[in-house]
Amino acid sequence: MSESGWSAEISLSCDYSAPVIDLHAHSNRSDGKDSPTELVENAKAAGVSVLAITDHDTTSGWDEAILAGLRNGIRIIPGIEVSTRQQVDKDRSISVHILAYLPDPTHAELTAELEKTRNSRISRAQKMVDLLAEDYPIRWEQVLAELPEGSTVGRPAIADALVTLGVVPTRSDAFTSILHSKSRYYVSDHAMPTERAIELIRKAGGVSVIAHPLIDFPPGASFSDLPAQFFAGLIRAGLDGIEVNHRAVPARAKDWLRNLSLKHQLIVTGSSDYHGVGGKDNLLGENQTSPEMLQRILDQASGFEAPL
Repeated sequence: MSESGWSAEISLSCDYSAPVIDLHAHSNRSDGKDSPTELVENAKAAGVSVLAITDHDTTSGWDEAILAGLRNGIRIIPGIEVSTRQQVDKDRSISVHILAYLPDPTHAELTAELEKTRNSRISRAQKMVDLLAEDYPIRWEQVLAELPEGSTVGRPAIADALVTLGVVPTRSDAFTSILHSKSRYYVSDHAMPTERAIELIRKAGGVSVIAHPLIDFPPGASFSDLPAQFFAGLIRAGLDGIEVNHRAVPARAKDWLRNLSLKHQLIVTGSSDYHGVGGKDNLLGENQTSPEMLQRILDQASGFEAPL
């Protein structure tokens, strides 16, 4: 059996007068703080009625989240946040996260690539801890102690260890200081090419949505250069949608992204990117997706069907 063995029918038959639809949230199966059950229970407490579990490069939390959703009356949309890299010129590539909604979790090519990414994350984290240990009292065993069983090793676990050690006050502080991508302690990991990921998600019957785009775009730069070329390539590859409404997307980028989505008839989503209490400041339901856009995802997906 695959990481998730469910197969049943999705329906929109529940009568939500004003559904709160949050299509991007993490459990402790990747870098969230909540177990899949706690994630669903917290979503219910926050008034969320439709929730996507989108852990990084894994489907291991799907079964538990689906069962918790059934118990709590929350519709679960199983997904994955897929780590990718896109070459933007001969000397530079950028990290791009693609949300894959309802792909077949048994699809051989997709699962093989996800396993490569998860495995590389371990060696990457070990290298980062070795670098950190030159300046801070941190050991690999302390990072592993921060992880619930079955969780994915990554920078968040390193950040949590630094918090436990008193080096930084919060996980967010670790990411904005010691562990950011320009830090001397940062190490890149394996990630498949973005266009390849979009292709595999489609082959697996999933729907691809780029997560929190343009979050690092320079304040004074023009949208006519890199973003236009960058998105054109992803759209040609089969990108289905854009996560426009996310707290990290610059306000000035949102209209540009909405216009791009309208021009190419892309799905537009809004999400919290919640990581649990103490994970990030993001709150469940703080950004939402319209029922019409959710319906488009459900209509286009053919890889996996989840119960209400």
